[in-house]
Amino acid sequence: MVDPVEPTPRELDILKVLWEHGEASVRAVYEELRERLPIVQNTVQAFLRTMEEKGLVEHRVEGRTFIYVPVLQREQTSRRMVSGVLERVFDGALDELVESALALRRPTQGELERLKRLVDDAESSRSRRRGRRS
Repeated sequence: MVDPVEPTPRELDILKVLWEHGEASVRAVYEELRERLPIVQNTVQAFLRTMEEKGLVEHRVEGRTFIYVPVLQREQTSRRMVSGVLERVFDGALDELVESALALRRPTQGELERLKRLVDDAESSRSRRRGRRS
C-alpha cells in the first residue's frame, strides 16, 4: 500500500459516507450519495477502485460484495489536508490561515469560545514545555 494522498472533492464525498458508517458496499455508498449528487453506481465503483490504488480505502470480500473501509479516519485526513493548505497556500503562517477562515464566515459565539479555549490550551502546553526545559 502507498501512503494515502489528498482526496479529490468527490473522493472526499465518498470518504464521508465511509467515515459515517465505518464501512460500506459500493451499493450502500451509491444509495447515500445519489440523494444529493448526480452519480451512478458504476461511477462510485470506479472511484472506490481508484481510491484503493491511491491508498485511501481498502476492501474485503463478503460473498460477492466488496466492503470498503477508509484507511485513515476523518481526523487524520482533515489534519493532513489542512496541513497541506497551511504549507502550500499560507507558507506555514497559521495566523493567515485563521484570518482567512474567519473572513469566510462569521463564527458563532460557541465557536469563538472554543477558539479561545484552544488558544489557552496551546499557551498552557507551551508554558509546560518551557518549564521542563529549564
